[in-house]
Order: sequence, then C-alpha cells, then structure tokens
Amino acid sequence: MRTFLLSGLMASALVAGCGTNVVNPVTGQAERSVMDEKTEIAEGQKAHQQVLQEYGVYNNPAVQAYVNALGQRLAAHSHRTQLQWHFTVLDTPEINAFALPGGYVYVTRGIMAYMDSEADLAGVIGHEIGHVTARHGAQRATSEQNAGLGVLAASVLGALLESQGITGAGKMAGQVSQTVAAGYVASYGRDQELQADALGAEYLARNGFDPRNMIDVIKVLKDQERFAADQAQSEGRAVSTQGSWLASHPSNDQRLAAITQLASQHKGNYTDEGRDRYQKTIQGMAFGESADQGLSRGRNYYHPALGFAVTAPASWQIQNGADKLSLVNPAHDAALVVRLVPAQAGKDPATIIRDVIKPTQGRSESASINGLQAMRFLGTRQDAQGQSQPVAATVIRGPKDNVYLLQAVAKDSAALQRTEGPLREAEGSFRAMTAQDIAAARPWLLRTVPYPRGGFAELANASPITSAERQLRLINGYYGGGEPKPGQTVKVVYTH
Repeated sequence: MRTFLLSGLMASALVAGCGTNVVNPVTGQAERSVMDEKTEIAEGQKAHQQVLQEYGVYNNPAVQAYVNALGQRLAAHSHRTQLQWHFTVLDTPEINAFALPGGYVYVTRGIMAYMDSEADLAGVIGHEIGHVTARHGAQRATSEQNAGLGVLAASVLGALLESQGITGAGKMAGQVSQTVAAGYVASYGRDQELQADALGAEYLARNGFDPRNMIDVIKVLKDQERFAADQAQSEGRAVSTQGSWLASHPSNDQRLAAITQLASQHKGNYTDEGRDRYQKTIQGMAFGESADQGLSRGRNYYHPALGFAVTAPASWQIQNGADKLSLVNPAHDAALVVRLVPAQAGKDPATIIRDVIKPTQGRSESASINGLQAMRFLGTRQDAQGQSQPVAATVIRGPKDNVYLLQAVAKDSAALQRTEGPLREAEGSFRAMTAQDIAAARPWLLRTVPYPRGGFAELANASPITSAERQLRLINGYYGGGEPKPGQTVKVVYTH
C-alpha cells in the first residue's frame, strides 16, 4: 500500500508534464515519458524522506552496511551504473521490499528474517534494482497521467484507510472509482514484475550468484502466502496480503514457472551462496515489532521507550504505525487512535484541544486515568468538506512528561455510538507501564543454533512466538515439510 501511495504521489506531481522521449536502458527502445532521469532522481529523493518518516530506519549499522555493500555490488553490474544508488533497511516486520525512481531501494528487516542466504537477499535486491533500471516507476507515472489517474491514484490509500475507520469519519463518495483506479495501476505493474524477476536473475548471474536463487525467493513468498492463509482460516478471518511483497506482485505460481525457465538460461559455476555470512549478519536482529516502535503482545501494546501501555478490547486489532497507534474494531469502522503530542504544542490540555482538534463547539471535563492527569472533550468540528462531525478526544499527561491525544474515530455517528463502550474501555486502559508490563515487553530477536534431534517441535518449546513450530518452519524454508540435517544451523526466535 505504501509503495502504491508513493507512486501515486509522484504521478500527481507530474500530471501537468507534457512528456519527452527517453531511451529505456534495459530494452534500448525509445519511450514517451513524463520523467527524464533528472526528474526520476528528484522525485525519488523527495519520496525517500516520506519513506524514512513512515517506516523508520533500522538502527543497526552493521546490518545497514551489509545490505548497502551487497546492493552496491549488484547495482555496479546493472543497466544503470551511473546512478547514485541508495540501499536502506527499514525498521518494520512487514515482509516487503520496494524501489523508488532514481536509485532508492528498500528492504525491510521483516523480509530479511525469511531469507536464508546472501544469494536469496541478492535476489530480492536485484529484483528491485530491476524496477529502477527498467524505469518502471517512470512508466507507471506516465500511464497514470495518460489515463487521468494522477491525483485520483494518490488518494486511494487515504480512502481505504478511512473506510477502515483509522483516519477519521471520512466520506466514502467516489470510493468505487478510486478502487477502479487502484486496480488499473496494480494490473499495469504486474506485467513489470516478471521483467524485474528476469533482471534480478540476470544481476545475480553477473555477480557470481546462482540465478536459481530467485526460485528460492519465490518459494519463500509462496510459503508465506500459504502460512497467512492457514492462520486466517484458523482464526476465522479473510486472508489479506496488504503490506507485503505479495500484495503488488503476480501470482507466485506464475512467477515460479517463469523464473524457473529464465534461470536455466544462465550458465555458470556458482558455488558461494553466502549463507554463513548472511546468518552471522542477522544474529540478534529484531523479529516482529521493535522495542523502539512499540510491541504488541496479544491484546496489549507496550512502548518501553515512552513508558506507556494500553490494552485493546477483545477481538480488536492493534495497528502500530510510525506516527500513531490504532486500536481497530472487528468491523473496521471505528478505532481509538493514540498520538504523541509534539512538544511545540505545549502541555496544557485545553490549548491542545483548541489547536489540534479545532472544535466548533463542545465541553471539556478533567479526569484521572490510572493515576494520570487527563481531560476529556466531547463536541463537534468541521471536516474538510465543511460538514459538522462529532469529536470524542482525551488528552493525557503520560509517563516521562509526555502528552498524548486519544481520539475515537469512526466511519459515521452510528458506528461511533455502537462502539462507545469498547472505545471507553480502551481509553481507560492507558497507563504507565507496570513491572508486569515491563516483563511482558521483552523484544524478540533472531539467532542461529544447530538443528536438534527433537526437531522444530523442540525449538518451538523455547520460543515465545505464537504458532511457534509453524513459524520456525516458515523462517527456515520448511513450511511445506522436510527437515534440516541434525547439526545444520537454523534460525530461531528468542526473548531478549
């Protein structure tokens, strides 16, 4: 979703452009484009700051240096060696990788947890380099402009989030047309994904890696897809691929068939997969959420750095974003959104309500929530269309002298009224972390161990993660069955 938003933003910025002829570095063919190389670099640089703000950079210099060195090695043998390439590991458990025009490539620590070797990671990075070298971002921006979708496409994410009750009581008019726009752009990109797979295989071969490692990468994604489906079925919910590589890529069966054929065309003596180097690099890497961004454990959310905790009502989901925390109801039409109030907004609750909420009318009352000073506000404000909408918000003076804004949001007033009880319950759970909370908020980390004779079942007994045996099979490439040899190094998840 984030990848799509970025492409939409760039397209909207260029919607007024008249286009020019450029030569595609991969095909050697001229193509009409709204983005020349200079514009690619400028737009990529601009969107790069948005990516860093949204995700955060993984705070591990050794991992960052390793990924950058591998990326630079691959880019040096690509079709656009003249670009200044940038490779960044993002601090998110999402299984994702993406690229921006101009040479900006990102992998998440989430996807790194599922790779088994340096060659596997090189396949992921090579694929994303392929998007840049083949000018797929520029092609998509041009396609969106030609179809009149520049501005519309950029608003799709906002519409979808509003439909989930995350960003407020948004109007859903035009959602059908926006969904059509999103489908058009997604289908356009799917054809490019196979070309990026082929380029990834080519860049692997040019760097001495077996291009068949692209097959391993696709198999990892297929296993992840199967695991997600199994988990959803066991929990009685629909399968979602949002926020992963699976969301914007073609059928993994289609990809597997295509890349198997392509990989066989590259002949060479490939011996070093870099498995030991890779597994040493990821030792101690965070698995799942990071302590810096807060941790979800069941219904509880803990933020050790800020010192607060909150508990979601039964069956509600915890969605941890870079700038806010959302507790979302099962119907996805209401949520409690928790935000840290910027220091420049001050500490006075009345002032914060006036300047941040900007109400048209309402009343405030002082309160105490688990010993923390608070002020509740009920009233109305005007939305972007000038329509009056209800507002329910609470300002809390939290631990470490931080101030938080807790806001109940919903698709409409009926949803807000229907969820009033759980929303108040969630708000009432906001607290300074107790000794019990601190003990529960220990982060999960990766390490490698020799595979024991008791197999994954034995390793699962010592792991804190849910569905431990299935997840350990998944991160080691054995979700479909089979076993490593006793003594072979495998990845495990442990509590710090």
